[in-house]
Amino acid sequence: MSLTAIQRGITLDQLDAWGTVADLGSEILEGEVKCFGKMTAGAPTDPVSSGYFGTTKGKFRMTYPFNEQATVLAGELVLTDESTGQSALFKTGDTWFVTKGTPVLWDVVSDSFVKHYYAVV
Repeated sequence: MSLTAIQRGITLDQLDAWGTVADLGSEILEGEVKCFGKMTAGAPTDPVSSGYFGTTKGKFRMTYPFNEQATVLAGELVLTDESTGQSALFKTGDTWFVTKGTPVLWDVVSDSFVKHYYAVV
C-alpha cells in the first residue's frame, strides 16, 4: 500500500505530453487543445485508475468512457452536460462527478487547467 499526496497548483510542464484531446477520442471545436497527464495509480486502460490530466485553452466535446470523480488543481473551465444543457464553472478546488456515457462539452477558459481524477470503467 502507498500514500500519494495530490499536488494542488501543478502545471502542465510537470506532466507528460499526451498529444491532443482528439488523440484520446474527443472532438476539438476550438483551439489545438494539447493534453498532458501522469498516472498516480493504474493505467488509462485499467478498470480503475487515477492520475493528473490537463489541457491547454480551448473547447472540445467528449462522451465519457468511464465514471469519474475529479478535482481541479489549477485553472478554470466550464463543463456542460449536453444531454441536459446544465453548465457549471469549475475553479481550483472544485470537484465534479460524471457518469459513463455522459456527453460533455469542455470549455477551458484559462490558458490551461489541471485536474486529478479517479476513474472506474
